[in-house]
Amino acid sequence: WPFHFSCNFLQCLLLFHYTSASHYLYINCGGKVETIDNITYESDVHDDQFSTFHRSTYWAFRGTGIFLDDSITKGSLVRENKQVASSVSPLYINARLSHSSLTYYAFCLHNATYNVSLHFAEIDFTDGKNYSSLGRRIFDVYIQGKREVKDFNIKDEAGGVGKPILKNFTANVSDGTLEIRLQWAGKGTTSIPERGVFGPLISAISIFDPAYKPRKGSGGGISAAAEVGIVAAAIFATFLIVGGILWWSGCLRRRSTLERDLKGIELQTSCFTLRQIKDATNNFDAANKIGEGGFGPVYKGILADGTEIAVKQLSARSKQGNREFVTEIGMISALQHPHLVKLYGCCIEGNQLLLIYEYLENNSLARALFGRS
Repeated sequence: WPFHFSCNFLQCLLLFHYTSASHYLYINCGGKVETIDNITYESDVHDDQFSTFHRSTYWAFRGTGIFLDDSITKGSLVRENKQVASSVSPLYINARLSHSSLTYYAFCLHNATYNVSLHFAEIDFTDGKNYSSLGRRIFDVYIQGKREVKDFNIKDEAGGVGKPILKNFTANVSDGTLEIRLQWAGKGTTSIPERGVFGPLISAISIFDPAYKPRKGSGGGISAAAEVGIVAAAIFATFLIVGGILWWSGCLRRRSTLERDLKGIELQTSCFTLRQIKDATNNFDAANKIGEGGFGPVYKGILADGTEIAVKQLSARSKQGNREFVTEIGMISALQHPHLVKLYGCCIEGNQLLLIYEYLENNSLARALFGRS
């Protein structure tokens, strides 16, 4: 699916509601924290031999595929070559490698048009006359699902190994998320200098909004810190007033109760965005409504990858439904069985509480035995 993360329910809630948005992101792929020209590149040293998913605060990556050599051990996905010339930025000493596909997700971004710079340097192969110089790495580059570069060869583009090459793109972010995918093209060598170094490789990622202008203090007025303090105080006062009203009406009490009930439930379900579900159900079109219950209406939907789903929508005013929501999640997650309907995941956004199930084309066993009554 285009965008969702495997997380427990509270992580999902916190991810989409309590994380502040950003205008930039810098990652040192396969390396530790580096500060270059006053820009700090985040560490990316998580290492696992096998297909993996790793999430940081504002980004995540997913590597898929398998190496062709069973002798390759842990440590294969993070590369380091300290022989890279000292004149080259330290960003290019390390790199992240994947077996066949490597995808980075940047999330919690402000909606805007971003400049995306991908840093590459071939550090696995060598120059010269030995067999290692014959290695060829070829992969495609996708930004937001669109192929931007076909049959990209780092060594050829940079004019040799250990030499940096920067590829620049622009990408529109409309739902807070940006996806960068490097996909092995099934071309090039697969056994030089060893079996398993043919997949995509990247050294660093830079993402920033060129229209974003950070506030700076000036001698003629109040400082930026003072402005922030004033704004924060005003927001806090407003929050107290509005929060008191909402709490009295029961809105915040409902959310607090939901979080407390969910704390004891450790789930491995997928988190969907409200936009994904609206697209799948045609904005909850009445024509897609397939049922109604005490929990709320049920809609049929089709995800972007063609998967058919059934979406149970909890009424925002239903306190009884809120308890059923927690109970149903815990029960269905604990009872995974081929003969039971599969719970794909959930969506908590705004006043929407949604459960996403496998769609049963022939309806339930009860319908088959007893009819609509």
